[in-house]
Amino acid sequence: MLTSLAIRNIVLIEALDLSFGQGLGVLTGETGAGKSILLDALGLVLGNRADNALVRAGEDKASATATFEFTELPPPIAEALDEAEVDLEPGEPLIIRRSLKADGGSKAFVNDQPVGVALLRSIAGALVELHGQHDDRGLVNPRGHRALLDRYAGGDVDAVAAAHAAWKGAEARLVRAKAGIEQAKADQDLLLAFLAELTSIAPEMGEEESLALARADMQKGEKLSGDLEELRAFWDGSDSALAQMRSAARRLDRIADQHSLLAEALAALDRAVIEAGEAEEKLQAAAEAMQHEPAELDRIETRLFELRALARKHNCQVDELPETMRSMREQLDAIEHGEADIAALEKDAEAARQAYIAQAEALHATRVSAGMALDEAVAAELVPLKLDAARFRTAVTQLDEGRWGAHGMDSVEFLIATNPGADFAPLGKIASGGELSRFILALKVALAEKGGAATVIFDEIDRGVGGAVASAIGERLARLAAGGQLLAVTHSPQVAARGSTHYLIAKSSEGTVTRTSVALLDAAGRQEEIARMLSGAEITSEARAQADRLLEGV
Repeated sequence: MLTSLAIRNIVLIEALDLSFGQGLGVLTGETGAGKSILLDALGLVLGNRADNALVRAGEDKASATATFEFTELPPPIAEALDEAEVDLEPGEPLIIRRSLKADGGSKAFVNDQPVGVALLRSIAGALVELHGQHDDRGLVNPRGHRALLDRYAGGDVDAVAAAHAAWKGAEARLVRAKAGIEQAKADQDLLLAFLAELTSIAPEMGEEESLALARADMQKGEKLSGDLEELRAFWDGSDSALAQMRSAARRLDRIADQHSLLAEALAALDRAVIEAGEAEEKLQAAAEAMQHEPAELDRIETRLFELRALARKHNCQVDELPETMRSMREQLDAIEHGEADIAALEKDAEAARQAYIAQAEALHATRVSAGMALDEAVAAELVPLKLDAARFRTAVTQLDEGRWGAHGMDSVEFLIATNPGADFAPLGKIASGGELSRFILALKVALAEKGGAATVIFDEIDRGVGGAVASAIGERLARLAAGGQLLAVTHSPQVAARGSTHYLIAKSSEGTVTRTSVALLDAAGRQEEIARMLSGAEITSEARAQADRLLEGV
């Protein structure tokens, strides 16, 4: 519920800090005292348009801060804050601040964390519910009637939404499958030609790399063959350098024992012969490794070029060609087996549709039954509110299939007929201001036990009525406020007397400066204000006595 509202430099309010509690809080004051400013300030923190005309004359900026406290944060608020990544500890109050500048622009904060105004709008409905004579949202707007009836009925809307999602998912799979088969059929001849070409070549994973390496080795051998042939003369034949080194080693071996240096020379020569022999072996092996048949090089190059050309043709890498073949086979198989698949998907989609219809029809029956119960509950409230001739009806109408949705297959609208024999019409179109206020109150009382916003505000809902009707309105407002929080801006002493707290809104002027103030009244102050509301400018003893009787009677 709303526990405090702090206002700075908004219109006629310079600085104001208000505290609120549970029960019925009434706000009274002379016409033009500034009651609407409080609602404007509250609307600001709830995401209403930031009009720089709200900034008090002569000031650069204005702000409004509202604090809400909950035993447990309502799920719509918790989900919205979580999505916006706003951290709020369990049990921590929700503090919303909105500031605006005189030259335009505004900022919004939730617990000192900057947020978008859209977040404020998304949680406003769960925080405050505002009703007044010119209410164009709330209970008057037919867009919200279905949700109100569902809340009253307790129907399984979630099951309908889940069934609708399953149905639409099955239909989407069917549409995709049909589109895929149609496209495959259109491309069938081309697919067959492509697959035949790929099958004839039979590409393999990793083939490009192995072919490229073999080709590179062969090309190197071809390039180095002349050099290797020239090197062969160093070790091949009786006149080669290696043969002469071996002959020299044999001759030196016969005389090496004649001197130690000769023995050392022989050892060095032997090592050289061994190293040269190893070099001979490696050169021979290299020559053999790089030998190639020109025809084999041509075959490898032809294969490599064909694979790369196919990859370009199918806009993929060479190693992806086997997967491309598999995909083509799947598409052709889909054409062959597609009719059976389509039949199965059609069966699934129809089964999902029937499951949705069953859930939606059950919800429809619940709505119709709850609508009749709501009609009776509202009718019981109309007589005390002096709307004896009026009738109320909850119209639950089944929609065409094209308009079915996650909400079910119904439209819901609250209708009224204000005179005997008159046709039913939308709530906001045929009732006068006073009648509309009382209809809203009757409907709100009927819906009261089924939840709603944490704080409910009625703005001058008693305008144009008096006496017994005003007393009936006050009694119902007090009943609505039991166990919750309701604020009522009122001109009726009968309603004001029902309040558990009473705030007086007053306007004062000092020279050219005009200010609006709000004071929480004590018992004596309440008596005086209600007496003023009864008698007007001059408060008489009779008015004070009547005020006492009103206060004692509640």
